[in-house]
Amino acid sequence: MRDFGGIVERSPARVVRPASAREAAAAIREAAAQGLEPVPRGLGHSTYGQSLTSGVSLDLGGLAGVREVGADRAVVGAGTSWRAVLAATLPLGLTPPVLTDLLDVTVGGTISAGGLGGTSHRHGTQAENVLSLEVVVDGEPVICSPDVRPDVFDAVRGGLGRRGVITEATLRLVPAPDRVLSCTVPCRDAADLLRVQRETPAEHISGQVKPSETGWTYEAKAVLYGPGEPPAGTAETEELSYADFADRMRPDVEELISLGEWARPHPWGIVLLPGPAAAAVIGSTVAGMTVADLGLSGAIVVKALRVGHVPMLAAPDDPVLFGVLRAASPGCASVAEMLAANRALLDRAEAVGGVRYAIDSVPPAAG
Repeated sequence: MRDFGGIVERSPARVVRPASAREAAAAIREAAAQGLEPVPRGLGHSTYGQSLTSGVSLDLGGLAGVREVGADRAVVGAGTSWRAVLAATLPLGLTPPVLTDLLDVTVGGTISAGGLGGTSHRHGTQAENVLSLEVVVDGEPVICSPDVRPDVFDAVRGGLGRRGVITEATLRLVPAPDRVLSCTVPCRDAADLLRVQRETPAEHISGQVKPSETGWTYEAKAVLYGPGEPPAGTAETEELSYADFADRMRPDVEELISLGEWARPHPWGIVLLPGPAAAAVIGSTVAGMTVADLGLSGAIVVKALRVGHVPMLAAPDDPVLFGVLRAASPGCASVAEMLAANRALLDRAEAVGGVRYAIDSVPPAAG
């Protein structure tokens, strides 16, 4: 069995597909009695075996489904994809405040990782927008929230399923816009990109570093929900329905699947940098890279964030996400070389007070 990273492979002793919290609890108790590690698995979008185990793999597909949608919340099973959540809420004019760029990941999986998106500069992580959780802890299902068992609530959000297995989540919902205006703003360098992201009053902010004939170029994406003037420096605009914008990655993914790139190993390096040091780390890292170090379908993403009270994430103050989302394409750097580059990036980040974002691909430090 592999995950999206395609680097680590493990064969579980047993795969269990619980259909309820009680079935999940029974499977976890049985695994503990046999000395086996139980690890939850949604759609397996981790990149270095985080959703894999040689013990008991808990396939959360049996816990998929939107149970209820109300005026300001939705109750969903942990194995539900964000695509399915949106399909249930959008007809009512509602959306989760934070969506990941890819909708084909599960609610339980991203809450267990933190869950970052383009609106995280306003709303924080997906884990911060959970009202309550049903979780299996010590072999028993419990309900937790900021007011009920807050110790469990804090431990499982960002805990990668090792501190408790999420089986159901009550998600906060907000009104969804009908249409959005996506604005592309070219930037001089990393510092300029972060300046644009921090100063632009847009609901959704992201940034990329892209290869060009003249070297690496930086651009910010500022997305306005509803009417508004494009930010200064905008070079290009595109108006989209909110549904199409939320699912904007689908055409790219379909193309990468057809080209075989989606199935290649994906040694991703992702760190959360403290704001004051971010531009220097990003700039020096990119300056030392070639397209071969990234891969033909790789991407470099930069997002200024606001991360609140999710202790397991351990994010620095004023955090900036810097992701070097490598793909081991033919003729490019090897997986081993990409992993070594990720290790060097993490070392550079930790030297300035940064941390890893734990769905990444980083081998243990030597020695």
